[in-house]
Amino acid sequence: MGSTDPSVRCHRTVVQRFGAMNDVEQWLQGLGLGVYAQAFAEQGIEFDLLGELGDDDLKVLGVAALGHRKRLLRSIAALNSGASPSQLAASVEPVAAASTAPRDAERRHLTVMFCDMVGSTALSGRLDPEDLQQLIRGYHEIVALAVAPYEGHVAQFLGDGALVYFGYPQAHEDDAARAVRSALGIVKALDARRARGDIELQTRIGVATGLVVIGEIGTGTAAAERSASGKTPNLAARLQARAQPGEIVLADDTRKLVGDT
Repeated sequence: MGSTDPSVRCHRTVVQRFGAMNDVEQWLQGLGLGVYAQAFAEQGIEFDLLGELGDDDLKVLGVAALGHRKRLLRSIAALNSGASPSQLAASVEPVAAASTAPRDAERRHLTVMFCDMVGSTALSGRLDPEDLQQLIRGYHEIVALAVAPYEGHVAQFLGDGALVYFGYPQAHEDDAARAVRSALGIVKALDARRARGDIELQTRIGVATGLVVIGEIGTGTAAAERSASGKTPNLAARLQARAQPGEIVLADDTRKLVGDT
């Protein structure tokens, strides 16, 4: 009888030892990061794949906060090392306790930008999953590089899209103009990419400005600490959905603030 691959033996041991914890959503909930369960499910990440995830993979899954990625990677390392349930619980409990600490909500005047990569569904039928992941990662990098000079805050990478705040944590008088310049920068960078002969990528962008509430809104999870609630994020998302490929759609309030800039 042939010998079993050591990695297979290790994986079977991990699954057997954790028994009730071999559910990705339950594992995320135990870390206080259950908000990412849907993203893991949409990308087909099951319990047996957790040990293969790295920092870049977590970014693609929309885990933008460095602290959240560190927590996930620490728990993944514990799984791979065959840590006992009690050892894993010891590493999880401080995280859960920290994530449930109440935070005061904060009212802010914010400009919100929603953007996504056009055609990712069609590309998924043409490309190897790893190639598609690399393409999405490249799009995320373009967004991050475009907003950085204007101090935009990438609140979250959502699959093939991104949610960006201008006015939080650092506020500026011209946050609306900064958001629009960033959006133009994303379109320009994608045009330059196409000119180099790379796979053509296009984006759709929606930008809205208004009053929001940032903080721990109701759920008490760590991920909610950085969330913005109110009409403005919803409006930006609707405008993004209305935009054509390569188009930036601005809300009326944002357009008025930008003026003739």
